Amino acid sequence: MTTPAHSALRLTVLVGECDTCHRRPLYSEIVHRAHAAGLAGASVFRGIEGFGASSLVHTSRLLSLSEDLPVAVVVVDTEERVRAFLPEVDALVPEGLVFLERCEIVPRRGTGSDATGERRA
Repeated sequence: MTTPAHSALRLTVLVGECDTCHRRPLYSEIVHRAHAAGLAGASVFRGIEGFGASSLVHTSRLLSLSEDLPVAVVVVDTEERVRAFLPEVDALVPEGLVFLERCEIVPRRGTGSDATGERRA
């Protein structure tokens, strides 16, 4: 028997690996604040190549090592909880790309709860 999917909102914040907040990596600050806010989950993904508003391409290739690679922080929870967290993101990320996407969470067996934190029977 398949458990129905739950609608959710995915928040993605794209920043530079070297961006900081209070002497801590910005991506780490976002994750810790998301955790403190009780959001269902957050992950950080390090890019291997990319560019942003500066149009400067950052890459992890050996001949052009960059120390400021793109980083994506992804947070998923209910729309209400993610939207309530947006003011925190706005305060932390003066530059960078922030976007929202509707998604569905497919509950997995053996986890005891789905990604929105709701217990399953």
